[in-house]
Amino acid sequence: MLKEFKTMFWFLKQHYHRYILGIIAVLIVDGLQLLLPRILGQFTDEIQSGYISADRLNEFAFKIIGLAIGIFIFRFFWRFFVNGAARFLEFELRNMLVAHFLKLSPTFYNQKKTGDLMAHATNDIKSIRMAMGPAIILSIDAVILGTATIVMMILTVGWKLTLIALLPMPFLAIVVSRFGKLIHNRFRMVQEAFSDLTDVSQENIAGIRVVKSFAQEQREIERFQVANRNKFEKNMHLTKVWGVFDPLVEFIAALSFLLVLAYGSIQVLDGNITLGDFVAFYGYLALLTWPMMAFGWVYNMLQRGSASLARINALLAVTPDIADTHNQELSKFNEKPLSLQNTTSTMSEAPKTSGTSETSETDVTTLSGENQLDIDFRNVTFSYGEDLQPVLKNVSFTCKAGTTTAILGKTGCGKSTIINLLVRQYNPPQNSIFIGGQDIFDIPLAELNSTIGYVPQDSFLFSTTIQQNIAFGAFNSSIEEIQKAAYIADIHENILELPDGYDTLVGERGVTLSGGQKQRISIARAIIRNPQIFVMDDSLSAVDTQTEERILSRLKDFMKDRTTIIIAHRISTVQSADLILFLEDGAIVEHGTHQQLLDLQGRYYHMYHQQQLEQQLDGFLPEGSELV
Repeated sequence: MLKEFKTMFWFLKQHYHRYILGIIAVLIVDGLQLLLPRILGQFTDEIQSGYISADRLNEFAFKIIGLAIGIFIFRFFWRFFVNGAARFLEFELRNMLVAHFLKLSPTFYNQKKTGDLMAHATNDIKSIRMAMGPAIILSIDAVILGTATIVMMILTVGWKLTLIALLPMPFLAIVVSRFGKLIHNRFRMVQEAFSDLTDVSQENIAGIRVVKSFAQEQREIERFQVANRNKFEKNMHLTKVWGVFDPLVEFIAALSFLLVLAYGSIQVLDGNITLGDFVAFYGYLALLTWPMMAFGWVYNMLQRGSASLARINALLAVTPDIADTHNQELSKFNEKPLSLQNTTSTMSEAPKTSGTSETSETDVTTLSGENQLDIDFRNVTFSYGEDLQPVLKNVSFTCKAGTTTAILGKTGCGKSTIINLLVRQYNPPQNSIFIGGQDIFDIPLAELNSTIGYVPQDSFLFSTTIQQNIAFGAFNSSIEEIQKAAYIADIHENILELPDGYDTLVGERGVTLSGGQKQRISIARAIIRNPQIFVMDDSLSAVDTQTEERILSRLKDFMKDRTTIIIAHRISTVQSADLILFLEDGAIVEHGTHQQLLDLQGRYYHMYHQQQLEQQLDGFLPEGSELV
């Protein structure tokens, strides 16, 4: 158990002064507490003598009040110093954990549940705080007070009565040892059940619209009740164990009182000890009861903290698979800002089609023109797992700076994977993707991310205002710049129609906005960063064709001097691109301009005419008519 806490030495070194001050305060409190039974014993003897003056009575009263005030003050200080240090640990651990979460790639989150991660960030860190704060100071208090109390008991009435009072102690040690491992295992099961319950709750809240749309409220209620019942049962198992453990410790402590009362009374009656000494001894025994019970509480907190710390350490030990490499200092990105040149590009070779996924390294789709920000994919083969089939198969192409490259294909053909590798949400093979002639691994992640304006498929919005969502990543932007980006994305007019305009709160994940509005705000968010590389991953799927035309028209000037990659399902979105790649089963099977691919009369040609026919049916056939 204690080996887990070795990882907390860094914190103890950092805040050792707080713990030292807390221990000093504990020593003072324990010293003051040890004086109280002696004062009560003296008071009892003087009362028994038959005479005590009013002044002497007042003296005893002031001593007791003074001790109580001193205990109150210094107990506050040890709690302030030690529990305050534990609060700092909670604060720092939570910051460390969330910062670590933000460094991890989608691969990590594909394997973890949100509920588990939330439980780690709340309950587990709380348990660690309790172990590093109250558990530490209470254990020190119990050892110091217990040892000092035993010494005072021996000095007051001798070793015989003290030994009798301590007879139940070995049984206490056995109880703590036997129950400790059981409590540890039960608490681990409680935490796992809590994680499952949190995960179900989070899914139900996040997916409430889907639940209601499919009328599955009752099913989800039952699913939650199952998880809640499991959590309840695990808690009850722990409660039962704790319910036996705690009273058992108190029972063992009560045995000490019974033995002392029986033997001590005989000693008083025989005149071996005074009544005052017996009262003092009984007071010391009452003080000793607290350390006996505290050991049980401390052990429980340490067990919980140990289990939680093991889970937190396991999370913090996860190495980010997407990270800067040792070669990053060689990157030209660190030497000077990236720049673009205005270029006019034409196809350097005729379109071609392929029925296989094989492409030689020299057989690369290119555009003419020179620029340092060419994007170059060289024979990229990639899968999302060692045991999984490749999603991309020997993909090679070059996108020249200042040109637009479009990628089309059926769902699941690998289009988004190309973008995921380009923005390094996943690691591509070494020496396979180059930007400006540099291996993408040699470009610092921060520089890469600031260079690419990425509009993902999932138009995620934060629970804040439209203005803050657009300015995300460019927080120093002026309102004029925000409005300009919104205008290019064709969302400015819609925003002005809202009651609060740009200060409108969008709700969780942008729930108050339509899919098309969220997509356009995401586009504006990428535009305002003024990136040198602009990437859109099927970012116009939720807008109508007229809105799409306006957005593309306004984006035309914006994309003029930028390297642009657009993924789309509608050919109307990409037909003006300088280069169009058609993917099938992870391989480029056709490439060229729009007209060249039509002339080829291959897969692109058939998709184009199919979409043309669908548009004609949507626009011209009367309702209820059938195409013969």
